[in-house]
Amino acid sequence: MKFGAQVGCYRNKWDDIANVVDVMEKGAWDSIWFADHYIPPPGRKEEEHLTAHEGYSVSAAVAAMTKKLRIGHLVLGNTYRNPALAAKMAGTIDHISHGRFTFSIGAAWFKREHEAYGWEFPSMKERQDRLEEACSLVRQLFRSSNPVTFQGDFYVLDDAPFSPGSFDKPIPIMVGGTGPKRTLRTLAMYGDIFNLDGWAGGPMTKDYMDHKWGILEKHCEEVGRNITEISKTVLMPTLLSDDQSKIDAMMKGRRLGEGSAVGSKNYVIDRVGEIIESGVDEIMFGGLQTETPEEFERFEKEVLAAFS
Repeated sequence: MKFGAQVGCYRNKWDDIANVVDVMEKGAWDSIWFADHYIPPPGRKEEEHLTAHEGYSVSAAVAAMTKKLRIGHLVLGNTYRNPALAAKMAGTIDHISHGRFTFSIGAAWFKREHEAYGWEFPSMKERQDRLEEACSLVRQLFRSSNPVTFQGDFYVLDDAPFSPGSFDKPIPIMVGGTGPKRTLRTLAMYGDIFNLDGWAGGPMTKDYMDHKWGILEKHCEEVGRNITEISKTVLMPTLLSDDQSKIDAMMKGRRLGEGSAVGSKNYVIDRVGEIIESGVDEIMFGGLQTETPEEFERFEKEVLAAFS
């Protein structure tokens, strides 16, 4: 079983992030993940001035300072970069890390940061169309040994070389989101990793995951893809605490519910065990406080050790 963590890159300092990276690299963690926003979500006006480190830059730095952790995003917003540029950046980080990078991408949702930075915020349909086309383009770049020509409705490549490309094997692609009609179909066609995001409010029960996985399986059958080529992961909001006031504060105003592991040591261990039994390949924990790297050490000793 593999365990990772989504490490916060908002409302903090780079040194906070670096300290957590050091703890995770020395510990039993398998992977580290960063979000991709330019204003701290969820977008409170009074917080717009607070720190929001650019996700790709953070990943490149972490690639250079680690040897074992796999690195990725949960997830890149497709509208923020031309996908060929995003692929080029991925190839560079994959070489810096010697093959430890995962390319994770979604349609993007945060309207306010598009407005703030002067980016177009298309309709949901167009964002899904763009995501599907971007994934097709990126997959071709990751898997071709020759220059790629691509003619889409939104993106065009003209005999574009991709060097440095993937370090040893094609960079895996995670498609963010579990929308049944478009997102999971895009994943079936072009992705390698499924991720169920507990922050999005899903119950994260075995029945719910089986339901989403079943939809993906049908899409795979329709596009001629073997679903065994796709790994199953979850992002699980987490708080390890006996303090009910802290538990209530984390749950307040969020749709976490059964999608989270918020509570005492035994409760969190039980929840993690349930997710493992559902057949996932990796769990990424979100919500651990970057300002206190000791929390990552404690979580490793009290929770991860129970499954070693």
